[in-house]
Amino acid sequence: MIDINEIIVLYDSGAATLTQHFLDSIGKRGIIFDDIESAISSGEIIEQYPNDYPHPSALILGYTNNKTPLHAVIGVGGRFVWLITAYFPDPEKWESDLKTRKVVSQ
Repeated sequence: MIDINEIIVLYDSGAATLTQHFLDSIGKRGIIFDDIESAISSGEIIEQYPNDYPHPSALILGYTNNKTPLHAVIGVGGRFVWLITAYFPDPEKWESDLKTRKVVSQ
């Protein structure tokens, strides 16, 4: 399992790899790197994806410098963190705690 402290240490040490998907997603959503740094340092892991390829990953809930909630998916492998995507949680998809996905009825 991924630990938030492991992510913080690797990120703070400069061992972060930015995927193209990550760069595209933050650009489209108006997310800046300061938002990502703040969200990682204030974050907590709310979901784990141990079978993700090529590295296990986790969904983090953190907060930007202006206290806006932010989700980031970050993989850990090979002594690096891989920034995969980031987005502002949609209240239509997340419960008010922003940690629990809403159940979609069909």
